[in-house]
Amino acid sequence: MSETSESQLRAIAKLFRLTGWITFWSQLVLGLVSGGILLFASFSASSRTAGIGNNPGAGLGIFFAISGLVALGIGLFISFRYVRIGRQLDSANPSNRPRKLETVQVVRLGLLVHLVGILLTLIGAQAIVGILLTKSLTVSQIIPGTITQVDPSRIIQPLDIFVVQANTNTVSAHFAGLVGSIWLLNRITK
Repeated sequence: MSETSESQLRAIAKLFRLTGWITFWSQLVLGLVSGGILLFASFSASSRTAGIGNNPGAGLGIFFAISGLVALGIGLFISFRYVRIGRQLDSANPSNRPRKLETVQVVRLGLLVHLVGILLTLIGAQAIVGILLTKSLTVSQIIPGTITQVDPSRIIQPLDIFVVQANTNTVSAHFAGLVGSIWLLNRITK
């Protein structure tokens, strides 16, 4: 990044630090909430007969949801890396500053990680929502006023909705990282 002036370099360094911290904390909070919900759902589903964990196809949905969280962990690391790049760019010693090509590669890696994370999480959400749709359709076939034994695994539980909320939080966290990466890439390639 030697072709930029000192004032531009300081502004870019500040932008990297600020964007890094904002994306880091927003992803961390949303990721912890999502991880907590999925952890609670997996323990709760194993201890009861009705639940999303006992439905066919739910394992695949939970797998992709957790894979999205793993990608979010990588995204957290990259967001913290933005902060470190900002500090290095602010260094008084020019030899400590990363080259523009290295910086752009880190930002592009952030874009890729968040796009893959969104894809994984959306696949998990589609599987889980498909299960909930199947549950709602099978419950609606019960005729009111008749005495029928309802399988508890066919009823939508509040925990099922929490799992959908966890996926939504994970997608939101990846979106925050994606916006931050696009913002940085736009600023440093001008």
